[in-house]
Amino acid sequence: MWENKQGGFFYGWLIVAVCGLALIVSNGLSINGIPVFYKFVQTDLVRAEAVPPERIQSVYGIATALTLLLSGFFSPVAGFLLQRLNARKMMIMGCFILGAGIFIYSRSSSALSIYLAHILLGTSLGFVGVIVTTVLVSNWFVRKRGTALGIVLTGTSFGGVLIPLISTPLINNFGWRWAMLLISLTIWVLLLPAVIVLVRNRPGEIGLLPDGEVRESENGHDDRRPELNGFTLGEALKTSTFWLFALCAALIFYAIFVVSQQLNLYLQSSKIGFTPAEASSVQSLLFALSIVGKFLYGYLSDKFTTSRVMLISAATMFLSTLAFLDFNDRTVYLFAVLFGMNYGGTFVLLQLLVAEYFGVKEYGKILGAVIMIETIGGALGTIITGRVADAYGGDFTVAFYGLIVVSAFSLGTVILLNLTVRKREIRA
Repeated sequence: MWENKQGGFFYGWLIVAVCGLALIVSNGLSINGIPVFYKFVQTDLVRAEAVPPERIQSVYGIATALTLLLSGFFSPVAGFLLQRLNARKMMIMGCFILGAGIFIYSRSSSALSIYLAHILLGTSLGFVGVIVTTVLVSNWFVRKRGTALGIVLTGTSFGGVLIPLISTPLINNFGWRWAMLLISLTIWVLLLPAVIVLVRNRPGEIGLLPDGEVRESENGHDDRRPELNGFTLGEALKTSTFWLFALCAALIFYAIFVVSQQLNLYLQSSKIGFTPAEASSVQSLLFALSIVGKFLYGYLSDKFTTSRVMLISAATMFLSTLAFLDFNDRTVYLFAVLFGMNYGGTFVLLQLLVAEYFGVKEYGKILGAVIMIETIGGALGTIITGRVADAYGGDFTVAFYGLIVVSAFSLGTVILLNLTVRKREIRA
């Protein structure tokens, strides 16, 4: 699997490793791992009377929404920039933006500074997040694209596993501000040097073709580069499939981001009563299982029809949300296992379905548009959940009932997409 046609190691797998590291650090520090800090930051803000206690959940609903909205806004921008700059330059820029956001966060003492930090975190994801790494890996793989993307996208989950595990003892020993600065060293010591030294934008830069094919010509050009077929962004926007798919992605990300950003707070509420360490362990378990799901469903998509695999994943994810009807210290873990594995699956499959439904002609632009819409769904989820929790005195129970409804609707859109694909196959 790792070799090129001449039997040597294929450099594309090194690109996969760097992109996976990029998602561990960027998503870990911006989205999936950083919730471990939220309760400590909230306590400081309330104690300093910077935010009234009755508004603190709403403030964090808005803050996390800003991260999602900015990442969504910069996703189509990234799709256009990739045609003018290149992935390596954009990833370097993203490292500096992410580092600035974490530094401001560590010095925050007001809601405004928290909002600014989250804006920078969201912006960084447009440059060193999913869309840039996905497009970069897609340049290097065609036949094994599902497996390669499945491996890379586990990085978002690894960030959710590792950052809480590393950060919790640092917070206990040094306080949350120094812990945040210490954990940000992963940007400067690991990620930035790896991007500068190792990233190559296309296999043609080192005389290869996707999947490890060896160039036959010696003129330095990619003579056998495959033709890029599919829709342009404008053509895709005119199809009903695009808008149904975008709605599906928005609903799925509503559930994903509410769980990744606010489950930790729910577990520490008086309703459940978990300690910060216990809540972090549940969050780490959820993201650990999502790693399995991303790799498994990425692999299955190379073996079976991607839209059918998506149906299985979305259905199981919906079933997992039924645990919220009786959420306690036992059903918490059942939910974490089922939701974690299948949220990981849907996350990978959404990226792959963009190529399956619309081709690769303007894959970056179309994926950017989809990501913008899905992050709007995620942002609405965190805002609504925060406000409903404040309305119930900090109790997240009713807000999380909403995930059952949202997941049911997302399953419905996946079923409709499968019917659409089936009709195409019959007509063909």
